[in-house]
Amino acid sequence: MVNRVASSGLVTLKLEEFFPKEEMAVFDLKGHLFMGLILKEKDFREALANHDWTQYTGKNLAVFCSADAIIPVWAYMLVTVYAAPFATDIFQGTLEEFYKHIFQKALDNVDAAQYAGQRIVIKGCSDHPVPPSAYVELTRKLQPHAQSIMFGEPCSTVPIFKKPKA
Repeated sequence: MVNRVASSGLVTLKLEEFFPKEEMAVFDLKGHLFMGLILKEKDFREALANHDWTQYTGKNLAVFCSADAIIPVWAYMLVTVYAAPFATDIFQGTLEEFYKHIFQKALDNVDAAQYAGQRIVIKGCSDHPVPPSAYVELTRKLQPHAQSIMFGEPCSTVPIFKKPKA
């Protein structure tokens, strides 16, 4: 038996490897709104002072408001002050926005030139959520360098890009 995939010279990139190792937590300001609409500073400060911040120890924290309310910027700043001694990272936005941000940060550090002339498969299936924006960014970075870019699994790929023959 010959493993044609292994001998094909394809380089497989797995975006899920950039998924944060730390557990995720969320802090939704919705529960601190008066009548679901207004953030009262005195009540909010009291709630933050009484909140168990230790539950965020070693976790990434996404801070957002799921209610359709106008939230003053200082509210996010106050949550940050309380959470900072415990959380590994604090991000203002939803989990989906956090994932976009974290993948963008990781992809900013990828040296695409190391894939010059390579035939690349960007793995599609993942055990972790990978935002579509990460696939877009990786493709954008690789295109000037790669010989070809494919999506999927090495045994079943969708062609994305092939460098024209000179």
